[in-house]
Amino acid sequence: MGVVAGLLLGAGLCLVMWAATSEPTTDRRPARWQQHLGDLLVQAGAPQVTPLALVGACAATGGVVFVLAAALTGSPPIAAPFAAMAGYAPLALVRARARRRRAALRALWPDVVDHLVSGIRAGLSLPEALAQVGERGPEQLREPFAAFAADYRVTGRFAECLDALKARLADPVADRIVESLRLTRDVGGTDLGRQLRTLSAFLRADERTRGELEARQSWTVAGARVAVAAPWVVLAMLATRPEATAAYDSPIGALVLGGGALSSVVAYQLMLRLGRLPEDARVLR
Repeated sequence: MGVVAGLLLGAGLCLVMWAATSEPTTDRRPARWQQHLGDLLVQAGAPQVTPLALVGACAATGGVVFVLAAALTGSPPIAAPFAAMAGYAPLALVRARARRRRAALRALWPDVVDHLVSGIRAGLSLPEALAQVGERGPEQLREPFAAFAADYRVTGRFAECLDALKARLADPVADRIVESLRLTRDVGGTDLGRQLRTLSAFLRADERTRGELEARQSWTVAGARVAVAAPWVVLAMLATRPEATAAYDSPIGALVLGGGALSSVVAYQLMLRLGRLPEDARVLR
């Protein structure tokens, strides 16, 4: 028993020393909400902003608006819904910018694929074909491909440079292109050009269809947004009158405001879900 106890004590001391002296691991995957916000920030053209910074901006904006609204109206129940809307404003701005930028880039991806096909047919290697997109491709997408070329010149590691390119683009179409190139580089193949041409034709057809649908539903979405915002504009006007503020300071008034806010959120989210066009997910992250 003494030998066993000594062995267990020695093993425990070794584990403690190993835990105290080893470097902390840094390969932990971020949470799903962090990945989602990170992709949104990259797609919005603000990759230098972290998800935690965006959450902090939302909280700070909501807190400032709550203090100001409560000071102006003297009614915390009235200030709370406006603070919640202000807190959501930074995230809404990022989502709107990401949506506009995705729509702009969606029309450029077929040209990127055509550049890759031309480079491959001309006899360029896969890294050279990607690098030429940074020189001759669409202007909005030259920077990440030029960064890929710089990374590859420094390291010569194709797989790691592809991973960095995917992180800079944060786009499902880019994921499919990158993984097709990676697979061809790893196992070989002669049908990459045909696959890319098929992908280019599919992307152009999808862009035409999506453009028609978005044009038809734009007036409906705008009308729904006006309908959701109208009651809160009226409430902001009523909050300038002391008698209206006093009415909403009561428990019944706070309950009415809470019910109205909940109804607005549910109606708006239902409108978005019913009118949302399918978006490609980053399954090849």
